[in-house]
Amino acid sequence: MIQANNVTVQFGGRTLFERVNVTFSAGNCYGIIGANGAGKSTFLNVLSGELEPQKGEVFITPGERLSVLKQDHFAYDEYEVIRTVLMGNPRLIEVMEEKDALYMKEDFSEEDGIKAGELEAEFADMDGWNAESDAAFMLNKLGVSDEYHYMQMKELPSDLKVKVLLAQALFGNPDILLLDEPTNHLDLSAIRWLENFLLDFENTIIVVSHDRHFLNKVCTHICDVDFGKIQLYTGNYDFWFEYTQMRQRQARDQNKKNEQKIKELQEFIQRFSANFAKSKQATSRKKQLDALEMIDMPVSSRRFPYVDFKPDRECGNDLLRVDHLTKSIGDRKVLDDISFVIHPREKVAFVGSDVVTKTTLFKILMGELEPDDGSLKWGITTTQNYFPSDNSAYFDGVDLTLVDWLRQYTSYTLEADIRGWLGRMLFSGDEALKNASVLSGGERVRCMLCKMMLSGANVLILDEPTNHLDLESITALNNGLIRYPETILFTSHDHQFVQTVANRIIEISGSTILDRQGTYDDFLEDFDEEQLKRY
Repeated sequence: MIQANNVTVQFGGRTLFERVNVTFSAGNCYGIIGANGAGKSTFLNVLSGELEPQKGEVFITPGERLSVLKQDHFAYDEYEVIRTVLMGNPRLIEVMEEKDALYMKEDFSEEDGIKAGELEAEFADMDGWNAESDAAFMLNKLGVSDEYHYMQMKELPSDLKVKVLLAQALFGNPDILLLDEPTNHLDLSAIRWLENFLLDFENTIIVVSHDRHFLNKVCTHICDVDFGKIQLYTGNYDFWFEYTQMRQRQARDQNKKNEQKIKELQEFIQRFSANFAKSKQATSRKKQLDALEMIDMPVSSRRFPYVDFKPDRECGNDLLRVDHLTKSIGDRKVLDDISFVIHPREKVAFVGSDVVTKTTLFKILMGELEPDDGSLKWGITTTQNYFPSDNSAYFDGVDLTLVDWLRQYTSYTLEADIRGWLGRMLFSGDEALKNASVLSGGERVRCMLCKMMLSGANVLILDEPTNHLDLESITALNNGLIRYPETILFTSHDHQFVQTVANRIIEISGSTILDRQGTYDDFLEDFDEEQLKRY
């Protein structure tokens, strides 16, 4: 069990949350949600002991081990991958090192033998003999194959480092598991495995995530960080959303009724307060008026951008033909003789475990890379706009305000018009004058989406557009793409996003294409359990 008792956290005079009292117990999974900047990750840091609150304390049941998903991707660069995972259980590592030191002693004594026996017993209790195989199993399920297991962490690409650190957090059956955005950089296969792992996990899980399907699948409770408070709800994300929407509707409806009643009472009192025959009734109405109260509706920190893509023209019958496309990156062939045809108004999700394959394909479609072999042809009525997974080239070192940054991508010349578009994406007032080079990840994504909305394109190509966005922005983007009447090609690790937007799924793996019309859930149902392990 882990408890927050009367916890208050402030930064620079601003209170993130105050007097928080929450108990997290074994057998439950708690999803922490809230707008960007509300204090979700800060609260996790308080629970883990990395941050001291201004007031209050965190209590953990004595003897329970807490495991945290580490955010420093360079902290273990000098260690082998398998060793890094084992370090998720510090006591196991200590026992292994103590055993090794004893057995290497030249003057091994009887006392050493007794100590070694105790360590062996503790090692067995922690299932130490299976530790490396358990770590390897986790790594493989998360998409880190055997070839990487005995490399040093510094030799791994960043997306694999994230998976190793997740395996480290999960390893060794911790009593309390704290996970901050565990699905980031995971493909759909790894997310499915993680969901099942957490569903079978019998201890306490506390997780921050922007993935709605993930929260619905694994959470038994939702902790909502808003209004300077942290409030606990029983149920998953959808239950929380429906419940809070219902409460807000009820409060608004009750306030409307109260407003009308107040108006009627005030009119009666004003009309008859000087009338002796009606004075008792007027006094009674005055008491009723004093008893009526409006329900307080505090301002939420949640803000929804307005995402709506309008094509300047419809596309014709010919949209895109890809014939025998082949491309190698370094020594690795990431596309091998790939062919497919995209038809007008299809919304196609490209899925699969290889991130490089999908990004390379999109860059070739946009003319940013040349294929080694094969060809592609866009219809003459098509106009494309691209959302890259890495947008750093658009912002790093760019010394422009957001108004001037967006001005580069539009025919609008009046600042008021440009500010209007930025306002849709939550950059109002002085926010529109921020320098483009200092934006956060989520702010950059909202700027890129604003740029896309201004393009008027009838083909949108989006590579992981939900990365860095909060739940409100993901929901707004999700709804905007559902409404979009023309063609979309996209990738996403967000199950609900893929399920609700796509009407066709294409998986590319080497030279193999699996191509199905229908939703993502339909696509998964087409395959037996053995094939599903890849997703």
